[in-house]
Amino acid sequence: MQNRIALGIKYDGTRYHGWQRQIGLSSIQECLEDSLKKLTNEEIKVFCGGRTDAGVHALGQVVHFETSKIRKDSVWISGVNHYLPRDISVSWKKNVSYEFHARFSAISRYYRYIIFNAEVRPAVLYSNVFHVPERLDHENMNEAAQLLLGEQDFCSFISSDHQNRSTTRNIQYACVRRSLGYVIVDIQANSFAYNMVRNIVGSLIEIGKGKRRVEWIGDLIKMRDRTKSGPKINSRGLYLVCIEYPKKFDLPNYDISSSLIVI
Repeated sequence: MQNRIALGIKYDGTRYHGWQRQIGLSSIQECLEDSLKKLTNEEIKVFCGGRTDAGVHALGQVVHFETSKIRKDSVWISGVNHYLPRDISVSWKKNVSYEFHARFSAISRYYRYIIFNAEVRPAVLYSNVFHVPERLDHENMNEAAQLLLGEQDFCSFISSDHQNRSTTRNIQYACVRRSLGYVIVDIQANSFAYNMVRNIVGSLIEIGKGKRRVEWIGDLIKMRDRTKSGPKINSRGLYLVCIEYPKKFDLPNYDISSSLIVI
């Protein structure tokens, strides 16, 4: 009998070409599936809640897979972690019903982008934050971010690979704040398209630098033209913080205060 299992995953995406398995390239999915195979001696296919791009990190990724093996929760966690590289770890395990799907059962995804806003570049966290030396006006950035709220067509912030896919998304929360030498951009939506968060933050940075007015974000939404918006910024400062699911699945809640990098 096959059991469906959900795992909570954390990873530093610096060394990986994104979540999805790719021929000849290292990926989070490949590392996790290979580790599960070593633990179970089965071919395991893992499905994730958020397909992060190359270099993107995760604090609250959720995955599911099926297996015939029965193990204690602690054994699943310690066993998989034993075979995983140091920059990927399993934080929790839960048996779930066949109704649960890591991707399609998700209600929303919450991302955070961390900008190191100081004249001199960082050293210790260089691979985990994006450096902007010019002083950013985070209040103007936050005011502009509120124009993103609601169900709208975000074509201006979605890279061209979307082709015939829908570019409409529902952004439920957006906030830009300053914490010491960092500017933190939080954004939550029902789902995100390819490079959408990085393109949005790139435009907000233009406003923070004073190159664009606050209302420009609203103008971009109306234009529906990716070539008119700000640059796509580096993935190193982007984190998938958590994924929300219906309460009936009773998955562990991610404690955002438990991570040092989240500031």
